[in-house]
Formats: sequence, structure tokens, C-alpha cells
Amino acid sequence: MTTEAAGDPMSAPDLSIDFATVLASAAHDMKNSLCLLIQSIDNLQQEQQHLDSNGREELSRIHYEANRLNINLLQLLSLYRIEKNQLPLQIDQYYISDLFEEIFLKNEMYSTQKNIQVEIQDGSDLLWYFDSDLISNLLNDMFVNALRYTKSKLVLRAELTEYGLAIELHDDGPGYPEFMLENADTLMKDLNLAAGRTGLGLFFAGLIAKAHKNHGKTGFIRLSNGGLYGGAMFSLYLP
Repeated sequence: MTTEAAGDPMSAPDLSIDFATVLASAAHDMKNSLCLLIQSIDNLQQEQQHLDSNGREELSRIHYEANRLNINLLQLLSLYRIEKNQLPLQIDQYYISDLFEEIFLKNEMYSTQKNIQVEIQDGSDLLWYFDSDLISNLLNDMFVNALRYTKSKLVLRAELTEYGLAIELHDDGPGYPEFMLENADTLMKDLNLAAGRTGLGLFFAGLIAKAHKNHGKTGFIRLSNGGLYGGAMFSLYLP
């Protein structure tokens, strides 16, 4: 008679693990925890007057980094759902002023602490059709990135063009690096992990923009330098 030793790896069941699903589930839990953390930081903002300048600086930095991480997790979850065909667009009509106000409020603590002037030009009665969650996350990512590189001011503006709704973000920083402008189309079409977080952000933005279609037209994004303040200019076009 033969016996098998307990814990023999050869006798272990054959487990097939879908790592992408496990990662998506973990990312979802982390996102929920981060949202609670950001809410706590927002509550602490009400007590800023009791902090010295170093304390206020540290609080705004923590809020900024938590916001960036939350954006990354949202992008990962969205990309996973796109791959699984589980991310249908929820298109509805929204005021652009409400969208811009949401983005501004999410980043108000950091922009105020860094003395960055933020101007909103939206046309208070401008309405458009889009997926609010996806477009908000896309623009928030670009806004957070612009806050990191601008010197002193940003403008978020919207207007109607021949392509549909154009949303532009201008800053007075050094502008996009030349390699990004030269390879923008490639970065938007292919996920280039060598480009780090910027590669993921542009890839995500390109996907979400192209998912918006109307009357035979497709959304798209553009990167350029110059703009209103001589720095970087990000443009999103929604048909």
C-alpha cells in the first residue's frame, strides 16, 4: 500500500487563475479605499487654518497624489472592462459648466496651495451628449497633469466647432516634449508602457474619445504647444 504525503505539490489541484480579473477586483477595492481617503482629506481641508504653511503644503500634496492614484485605478478598471466588452457608454446630455466645476473642485486644494490661477470659460448654457464618468476622468487626468507642469495659470474652455464640441486645456508651462508631439498618434493607438503613466493616460484618452460617435463622426484628441499661454494645449473633440 502506498500513501501520499500531505501537502505534496504534485497532488495539489490544478488551479487556473485569471490574473486580470484578480487585479481588477483588487483595483476596485483600492479605489473605494482611496475615495474614502480623499473624502477624509477634503474634510481636513476645513481645518487648514490651524496648520502652518508646511502642514498645508503637505496636506495638498497628499490630496494631489491620492487624486492621481485614483485616476490610475479608474483607468485600469475601465481598460479591463473595455477588454471584456463590459463598458457600455452611458450617453446623456450634460451642462459643460457642471463638468468643469467638478474638475475644478477636485483640484481646488492643490491649485490654491500652489497659487495656480485657474480660469473657466465654458458658456453657462452649453449642453452636450457624452458619458459623464469617462469624460470626467479623462479631463481630470489631463488637468492633474497640467497642474504638475504649469508655472502659474491654467484655462479650461469649451466651444462649438465644425468637429462638434471642443474642450481645451491651456497652461503656461514648458509644453509637451518633442517626442510626445512626434509620436502622439502612436501613443494614443498603442499602450506604450515605456512611456510610463503618460502613455497610459494618452492611450486611455484616445480610446474614450474614439468611443464617442455621432452622425458618422468620431471623437479624437490633439496635443500641441503654444495655445493661449505659450505652454501645452490639450484638446478633446466630441461629435
